Amino acid sequence: MCNAPSTEDTPRPLMNQPEETRSHATTVTHIMQMCFFTALLSFGLGCSRHQDALKGRVVASTPIPEDALTIELEQHHVPGLSIAVVHDGRIDWARAYGLLENRKPERIDTSTLFQAASISKPVSAVVALRMVEMGMLSLDEDVNLKLLSWKVTRNELTRGRPVTLRRLLSHSAGLTMHGVPEFSASDKLPTLVEILDGKWSATADSVRPVYQPGAKFQYSGGGYVVLQVLMTDVSHRTFESLANEFVLEPAGMVSSTYKQPLPKELWSRAAVGHLENGTPLGGSWHTLPEQAAGGLWTTPRDLASFMIELWRSYHGKSNKLLSQELAREMLKRQIDDFGLGLSLPSTGAFRFQHSGGNAGYRCFMVLSVDVPDGVVIMTNGDSGEQLIWEVFEVIAHAYGWIA
Repeated sequence: MCNAPSTEDTPRPLMNQPEETRSHATTVTHIMQMCFFTALLSFGLGCSRHQDALKGRVVASTPIPEDALTIELEQHHVPGLSIAVVHDGRIDWARAYGLLENRKPERIDTSTLFQAASISKPVSAVVALRMVEMGMLSLDEDVNLKLLSWKVTRNELTRGRPVTLRRLLSHSAGLTMHGVPEFSASDKLPTLVEILDGKWSATADSVRPVYQPGAKFQYSGGGYVVLQVLMTDVSHRTFESLANEFVLEPAGMVSSTYKQPLPKELWSRAAVGHLENGTPLGGSWHTLPEQAAGGLWTTPRDLASFMIELWRSYHGKSNKLLSQELAREMLKRQIDDFGLGLSLPSTGAFRFQHSGGNAGYRCFMVLSVDVPDGVVIMTNGDSGEQLIWEVFEVIAHAYGWIA
């Protein structure tokens, strides 16, 4: 039996603070240990009493009826939910439910943008691997050789064991900063170097090695800030332009952007983030200058397209994203159950997955590697995590997904 999803990293105290004290919230990725294609009710996740009835109404290749999720959304204080299901290597259906903002009439649709939070990381990892293919970066050289605007601190831990791109992508570089800071509309945005040096807040610490690189898995959003600086230093381009050219456009992610802050022309398409009690975030959402770590705005349909294209690369059916060689390197366990930018759980079906949680948003994506079935679920509420698992279980039941 596999482990139940882990929520130990969820920043509950931050989410319960008054709005004025939450200007520097922290992103979080729950590397949730989910047993893919199996019933989650057995883990006692507190699934609602309506779920059995809901399973009876949901069948494969047919979207969940909108009225069927009304009670679930209200029960979890989540205004909106958007889903894309992948079956047999294609998007089988996509559907959105609920509201852009609580107690307002505007409804979300499948083109509504959500913050992907730490699901930004695997997309960013592919950007970096494209640069490896082009000879601009190397997986195993000391990143300080190509960093220009900032350098990783050298100490006794890095002597003979440098921080490398492979270690940054696999969270084995030994660096600090689990989650990255978020900023409200009234905040002055720091530079990435200021964030890395801990100068964005009087109480912040710098990003530095605290474990020997390569020795252990230590989740580090700060490592992906280093990654972003590395890619922009080497290319002399903005990160969003690299991401557009190397991943978003080739993968057909037509509704996605890494631009931070979110451009005003896209505000009407963005789902407003909400606290656990359903109250909208002040300023509607936070801004993350750490784009590679948590700054992607996207849709479930776009993330499903990304997963499908990565699967095609892995099986040698396409090289729009990566060569088969690098795709297989990405989906190979580098340390523990983590590859290059993706979680690769060792229990259950061979699949890649990632989850994310910025203030006001929770999301999850997963795809089986052998048989390309999977799902992307995104919500605009801090309490969306359990709802994600309940909806996943209903979809898994409808398709007959088994371990």
